[in-house]
Amino acid sequence: MANSAWTEKILQLLRRMNNFYLLGSSRANCFRFEINEAQVGWIPPRVASLLTQFPEVFSPPHGGAVSLHHSLDSYGKKSEAVDAVLQTMRQERSLNCLKGWRDEKYSVMSKFSDPPLMWMERAATSLFGVRRNGVHINGYTVSDGGEVSMWLARRSPTKQTYPGLLDNMAAGGLAAGVDIRHTMVKECLEEACIPAAIAEKARPVTTVSYTYEVEDGVCAESQFVFDLKLPLGFKPRVGDGEVQEFYLLPIEKVKELLATEDFKPNCAMVVLDFLIRHSFIDPDTEPCYQELVAGLHQTI
Repeated sequence: MANSAWTEKILQLLRRMNNFYLLGSSRANCFRFEINEAQVGWIPPRVASLLTQFPEVFSPPHGGAVSLHHSLDSYGKKSEAVDAVLQTMRQERSLNCLKGWRDEKYSVMSKFSDPPLMWMERAATSLFGVRRNGVHINGYTVSDGGEVSMWLARRSPTKQTYPGLLDNMAAGGLAAGVDIRHTMVKECLEEACIPAAIAEKARPVTTVSYTYEVEDGVCAESQFVFDLKLPLGFKPRVGDGEVQEFYLLPIEKVKELLATEDFKPNCAMVVLDFLIRHSFIDPDTEPCYQELVAGLHQTI
């Protein structure tokens, strides 16, 4: 693929993954989701209308915002009251995202450095546009001659989302109350059978952040990225069944695959970031270098 065609494909990917902030998006019509007067997300009009059925939990939209009822004055009360609403909405089956209920709790806060204000079921986060945090691990090798290759995973065909697409070597959501490095080591072991003694050598290198629209709401995500240089003779193995196969590919082949429909979109962004940080994309030869970098680190 010619360089200009590759670049245009990647720019299309970045625009798609940041489309909530483009002209013509639903952002202008969304309500701010506020807790204790701090904005923690965005609620689409359709969802805000459904929430008016639960006045003991959600205050009516006011001043462009939806907030929790003032009686919900603790982390536990907020979490349990909202979860009860979501369980009711789940039974009504009017929202497709709730059909993928995972029984995973995600922390809700304005900034990652802030104390969590409540927890929320992972499948419901897009209804409120609250930030979802995750951990992604780039596994790579360096040959004796200095050639870099990357381990990629192909997702199981039974995965709930993006079945059968290429993925990072290991990745997972950051559950409420669990720290980042613990999640990284756990995902390496569970998905790729990488022993903790090897996984613990991974280095935290950056975050990749983006916000995009989906059918039932807004996905605001930030991924903590680790690089893990693996021994040449080591091979990841299928663990918990979320992956069907692993591939070790030359960097040029990985770069080529990024511009296809074969990659899970946010994982393609994580790999793109790796290529930039390791100088496989150069500002002297890539005229859109700044746009590529900016598209990976959008403010949520």
